[in-house]
Amino acid sequence: MKQIKFIIPTLCLLCILFIPEFAMASVESSLNAIQQKFIGTILPLLSVIGLVWAGFSFLMGSPNARSHLILAIIGASVGFGAQSIVSFIRGLVN
Repeated sequence: MKQIKFIIPTLCLLCILFIPEFAMASVESSLNAIQQKFIGTILPLLSVIGLVWAGFSFLMGSPNARSHLILAIIGASVGFGAQSIVSFIRGLVN
């Protein structure tokens, strides 16, 4: 019974927040903000972490270090070039 008292208000709140008029936001602006946060912050951070991990693997003499390094470099190029890639695709679509 306690779970129902918690679940029903939570579902009502989520329903209200996901309706753009009630949330005081449009879906497009919310998606653009998420995209900018992902492209501008998360992807470069993950790229640096991947490069550090691959370098550490290489220094420790792991047998898969070369493949880790190659994949980290590919991931970093995608992570740091994501803004340009998205702009290029948007230019093709529009």
